[in-house]
Amino acid sequence: MKLNFRVLICYNEPFALYQNYLGKELESGSEILDLSERNFLSQLNSTKKLLSKRFKSVKALAIGGDLVKSISEIKELSPDIIVNFVETIEGKSNFESYFAGLYEILGIAYTGNTPMALENCLYKSRTKQILTSFDINTPRFIKLESNGKLSKLKFDLKFPIIVKLLNEDASIGISENSVVYTFENLLKRVKYLKNNFNQPMLIEEYIDGREFNVAILGEELLPISEIVFESLPDHLPKIVTYEAKWSEDSIYYKNTVPKCPANIKTGIRKRLEKTAYEAYRALECRDYARVDIRLSKKNVPFVIEVNPNPDVSSDAGFARAARAAGINYEELLFRIAMLAANRIKK
Repeated sequence: MKLNFRVLICYNEPFALYQNYLGKELESGSEILDLSERNFLSQLNSTKKLLSKRFKSVKALAIGGDLVKSISEIKELSPDIIVNFVETIEGKSNFESYFAGLYEILGIAYTGNTPMALENCLYKSRTKQILTSFDINTPRFIKLESNGKLSKLKFDLKFPIIVKLLNEDASIGISENSVVYTFENLLKRVKYLKNNFNQPMLIEEYIDGREFNVAILGEELLPISEIVFESLPDHLPKIVTYEAKWSEDSIYYKNTVPKCPANIKTGIRKRLEKTAYEAYRALECRDYARVDIRLSKKNVPFVIEVNPNPDVSSDAGFARAARAAGINYEELLFRIAMLAANRIKK
């Protein structure tokens, strides 16, 4: 029997904010569109059909730059639950938290994380400050403003270094060139990101070790996934680049293979789970999130990202972890929606 809830799937209209999302020079004729958004759109109809098996009314609404129109449409549709897949507005990631705040103002129950959690996890330096305040290991780092300069004399991080955009997710701007081994190459990488993205950067020590994803659904820790880099050519750094996530024809996509459940000893598994759950709580996440962890050569976990509202497409890592826990895709979507339904004021 279908539940008598009106469900509205809100998602962001595709928008090309940058000329280049890859974090390296585009090949001639390459597309500008953010591939992560294209991947979501290809699954939207399937998501609607699956939710329609469980709920009486399921509709979808694309969110663009005309927010007055979007607010009017949401009010007209009058949903009981919003399934919140809005990650950007006109390509701007910081608007993700603002739009979640709009649901709060409208008094509509919505899936996923609160504006505060979304904001704190988007700004990577803030994430790391919060983690550090809770004594959770994270690589040492510095924040560099878009117009900032680096001084070799005052630079005290240990090489190798990885350089990321401070306020982006989905690995935007991350390529094999993101890991640098000398101060001179660090300056070149910083210059490249300034010219192409014009936003602050996070410069942090690169943890050369195994990488794990720990998915959390509600309060349930799902089976741990490992990104296996064994088949990646030796000259390429073992990281998850933009291509690794979204470009199926790339070397990185083909050679960064997720294994879930990960083949790890019980002691390491417990250590990873403890670290992930502590990070989830420290950032005040709810409903669902993914914590990315690097394991040092001494098997010390370092949190490198906390991802609230991660991609839950059927072929994404979160759904893979759910399947490993015996939760099929339809059930996963239903559980996420019901976490919001349980917050509806009686």
